[in-house]
Amino acid sequence: MSYLTLSKVSKSFGGHEVIKGVDLRVEQGEFTVFVGPSGCGKSTLLRMIAGLETITGGDVCIDGARVNDVDPSARGIAMVFQSYALYPHMTVAQNMGFALKYAGHSKAEIATRVGMAAQILGLDSLLARLPGQLSGGQRQRVAIGRTIVRDPKVFLFDEPLSNLDAELRVQMRIELARLHKRLGATVIYVTHDQVEAMTLADKIVVLRDGKIEQIGSPLDLYDRPVNMFVAGFLGSPKMNFLPAIVERGGLRLVDFPEVVLPLGVAQDLGARVSVGLRPELFGPSGEIELALTVDLTEYLGDETYVYVRLGGDQILTISTGNDRSVRAGDIFRPRFDPAAAHVFDADGLRLGTRPIASRLP
Repeated sequence: MSYLTLSKVSKSFGGHEVIKGVDLRVEQGEFTVFVGPSGCGKSTLLRMIAGLETITGGDVCIDGARVNDVDPSARGIAMVFQSYALYPHMTVAQNMGFALKYAGHSKAEIATRVGMAAQILGLDSLLARLPGQLSGGQRQRVAIGRTIVRDPKVFLFDEPLSNLDAELRVQMRIELARLHKRLGATVIYVTHDQVEAMTLADKIVVLRDGKIEQIGSPLDLYDRPVNMFVAGFLGSPKMNFLPAIVERGGLRLVDFPEVVLPLGVAQDLGARVSVGLRPELFGPSGEIELALTVDLTEYLGDETYVYVRLGGDQILTISTGNDRSVRAGDIFRPRFDPAAAHVFDADGLRLGTRPIASRLP
């Protein structure tokens, strides 16, 4: 196990800066996930750690040693790509042991390491097969096994599950979590899927436009997002944002002028803010009630989502749990506790709130 640090790391392509002074520490044995929308720089940052992209500025260090100019093969890292990249004419065992053979290891040592990795990944009975005889999930396990045999300091994963169907993605998430627990390895994992990030990570790094927006545990980021971007990115369905105006009695919702949330914030009277409400916040009880006309419902078996159009393209999403009684066109009156709401200023930064004992109209 090793730790890794990034200090003021930047990357430019010509005059375009895509990674903008990133500082980060990944602890020994930690499962760190880079997450963010397409084009945010997460894969580029991973490739810089691997040595597959040159660094324009800053330092990448593994166990305190600067590796900016160290060849990728000498960094002690192993990378699993989105593509399995298996040699079609080689067996599973040969694919897994190829890097060791190329490095000059003995046949006995290669067989021992491949056998151990195959046992960990449940590939014992498949070692004689060719990649064309394997399922997608099995091929991905072979690709992971190819990194395990090298006993690297740091494992790097670049969207390894994106080529799998939904059922296999869930299965492989479970297997990756078990693998990390068993190996105790230091892992950096890139994905655009916030569900993967929330379920796998010890620590999530949220990226946008080449910068880190927030770092923290999955629940820290979910419960205490620093801004609207993080709040909206983590969570499925995403958080609702309702415009509001600061008044003496609290926050008056623009789309529901009769509703004033008894919350105080450090903003001038008349200031515009946004109130963040997660879909699961709503229920049959709570101090605040909204009167809504249902536009659409989705029945997902154990979960039902109600969608309400507020004007323009703005949609309010509400989870009703297993309540399937709501229909399109119904007048729906969900309630919520305002203390569970998030409030963001005009720049999208999360504000601290305080309860107001009595509301004034």
